[in-house]
Amino acid sequence: MFGNGIDNLQAADQLLKGKRLGLVTNHTGVDMSLRSTSVILKEKYDLRFLVGPEHGVSGVAQAGQKVENNTDPKTGLPAISLFNGHDKALNTELPEVDMMVFDIQDVGLRFFTYIVTLYYTMVLCNRKNIPLLVLDRYNPLGLTKTEGTMLEPAFVSHITKFPLPTRHALTVGEYAGYINETYGIGCDLHICPCVGLTRQDDYYSLNIPWVLPTPNVPTMETVLCYTGTCHIEGTNLSTGRGTTKPYELIGAPWLRATEVCAAMNGMKLPGVYFREADFVPTFRDYAGEYCRGFQMHITDREAFQSFRTSMLLIDYIRRSHEEFQFRYRADIERYQMDILLGKDDLRRDDFDAETFFVKEKIAVDAFNAQVKEYHLY
Repeated sequence: MFGNGIDNLQAADQLLKGKRLGLVTNHTGVDMSLRSTSVILKEKYDLRFLVGPEHGVSGVAQAGQKVENNTDPKTGLPAISLFNGHDKALNTELPEVDMMVFDIQDVGLRFFTYIVTLYYTMVLCNRKNIPLLVLDRYNPLGLTKTEGTMLEPAFVSHITKFPLPTRHALTVGEYAGYINETYGIGCDLHICPCVGLTRQDDYYSLNIPWVLPTPNVPTMETVLCYTGTCHIEGTNLSTGRGTTKPYELIGAPWLRATEVCAAMNGMKLPGVYFREADFVPTFRDYAGEYCRGFQMHITDREAFQSFRTSMLLIDYIRRSHEEFQFRYRADIERYQMDILLGKDDLRRDDFDAETFFVKEKIAVDAFNAQVKEYHLY
């Protein structure tokens, strides 16, 4: 029977007994009966405080929104905000404890900031010379299929720290072990593994309850699209945030949606169909404006190539619509696309999609071979 690390807590009992603990977690930290990790640890051990990632311990804050330190209503414990962007988290002062524990559900994508929070935690633990226990969790996207690009060092940012594929096929425990050794973080790291997990398992095979990891990732279908369509945040298109289908609905007031759908469906891309669908976002890009757009319908999740599909989509729209723009972030003096993609290839005038895909596959395959020794399952 499958269980995440929190369901295998007896394996870490000797590490936790008699120690003052801090817990990095949020609303996704639950066991298989959906009981909160924070409540479980407070009942069994000496838990002193909680630390929250982006979106906060409760998971209700929108992306990038500042979360103030507060008191967690479930446990009555202090809740400290760790993710502030731009590496400010590395200056965070945590109360004195004997061990830190990490339990957050990741989705298996390089730019999902929960693994950046894990990195921050590892660095802080190393500085304070205290051990870190990672309660491992399954990867909803599975542990076999990788997609996308490898992050180039020049494009490291506050959301992506290390060369990983866009879809990396690692658990958080495997990721922690890999970066700790490969990049010399030096954290006294311990992993409480999942039980009954194989590399062939994903959300669908395990058939477990879905806890939305952020306010704008409500379903597993969102995750499948988000693997590729998150890159659309680096453009002046709407990703459908402010609708009930974020990252599945794409559009803009100026988009010629009929033309785009015809072109994309004409490519005969596996596992996906583009259906015209207009929408009016309630917030974020084009809030309150009528957007011409489409919904990406996944018709075969095994065949669907989310990253490839989105790159071809962005490339088509930028070449066919003069209104299209790549989004420049003045606050960090970078293009958002470069941060998400991990390189600037897509913005170049001489970008050739097929050449790009071949080059990145070689790099991703090399990573897959390198990281095997850190696999736990």
